[in-house]
Amino acid sequence: MLTTPSGKTRARALGIPFEGEPGPLNAITDVAGVEVGYATLIRGERALEVGAGPVRTGVTAILPRGHASAGRSVIAGMFSLNGNGELTGSHWAAEVGRCDGPITITNTHSCGVARDASIRWLVARGQQVGWSMPVAGETYDGWLNDINGFHVSEADVFAALDSAAGGSIEEGSVGGGTGMIAFGFKAGSGTASRRVDAAGGTWTLGAFVQANFGLREQLVVAGVPVGRALKDWTPDARGRTETGSIIAVVATDAPLLPHQMQRLARRTGLGVGRTGATSGHGSGDIFIAISTANQAAVDAGPEAPIRFEALPDAALNPLFAATIQAVEEAILNALTANEAMTGRDDHFVPALPHVEVQRLLGIGDG
Repeated sequence: MLTTPSGKTRARALGIPFEGEPGPLNAITDVAGVEVGYATLIRGERALEVGAGPVRTGVTAILPRGHASAGRSVIAGMFSLNGNGELTGSHWAAEVGRCDGPITITNTHSCGVARDASIRWLVARGQQVGWSMPVAGETYDGWLNDINGFHVSEADVFAALDSAAGGSIEEGSVGGGTGMIAFGFKAGSGTASRRVDAAGGTWTLGAFVQANFGLREQLVVAGVPVGRALKDWTPDARGRTETGSIIAVVATDAPLLPHQMQRLARRTGLGVGRTGATSGHGSGDIFIAISTANQAAVDAGPEAPIRFEALPDAALNPLFAATIQAVEEAILNALTANEAMTGRDDHFVPALPHVEVQRLLGIGDG
């Protein structure tokens, strides 16, 4: 829970106090059946040569029901906090309350490749028949990456989907998060989870974010405005204009109806807000929430009425809190489990200074 599989430090290892009880992995993969995979592309340095690099990008794949049921749907709800971004399939999720097949996240100019390759991957596995509307999201990595070189290929999307697995997952500059920046520090992929008791049961909720948003002075950690103190620590990558984005996926095994999933998706914005961001005009902040419960009902055909199990609306407060807590921690994990990166045209993005954060929070050895 304190480090990633490769040994990168997670936010809890710094002593940052978080609310709520995490699952055993503190990851979206604590939700049974959810699998995550990455393809990470890092090559080249120095001056930008469009089509040649430098390359700092990739793709993330999330399989809500794992490989065995990759083509099956899940109950879903979506919410756009600010719409300067893309999440394919989101209109269908809003219309019928379901999400079909894999979820992929990549850079802005590769979103279509990820979507189309997801369909081809399902077809190749015999898990798609006639029609698909997969979810693919994006955030912009053009400060570090040759984004107009279109380096994410169908093969890379296949690699991310093929490698998706349960268990502990990497965070930071991996997959679609490879070239991303948040609050002027190197960010990218992050995850966290919570266990909650509601309506007589114990449920797991996990969040995954691709964090690429916020200005340096906005950063808040555990209620402390550390970004103000770090504002001039190094130059804020990309300057003083909010042009980034965040895509978030919230998953739970709690049985919920589509309107309830939409309510969870809305609370994602409160988790983002806890880290200090204001969702500026140029930010694409789009969230989807999915439930892995009620599989038989989701799979049912049109021949007869279907039955759903669902928690009462009045019992959702613990899940609302869990969503906010998990999203906040996932963002801070994306920042903490990371290193400085130099990309195209020698653009440099520093890593979040762990010791300085500890000092400002009055914790650990800082």
